[in-house]
Amino acid sequence: MTIELKLEDEALAQESLQSGDFKKAEEVVHRALDWWARSEGVHVEAPQPGRQTLSEFLMQFPLAGSELNLERDRDSGRTIDL
Repeated sequence: MTIELKLEDEALAQESLQSGDFKKAEEVVHRALDWWARSEGVHVEAPQPGRQTLSEFLMQFPLAGSELNLERDRDSGRTIDL
């Protein structure tokens, strides 16, 4: 993602970096977005790459929402004479 900052916003970010409050510009942006999210009551969970539940995986499946019935009958087992 590429963003363009207004000159005054860039100056604030540079001042924060020069003062030593932050080490990278990404930290400045993260702090600003985190503050905004908290003040607005927004909660976003960070995605964990490579870790999905089965239901999340299936919801991303190309046929999700097609009303295709993928349920299977539960096998009750077989009768064994002893």
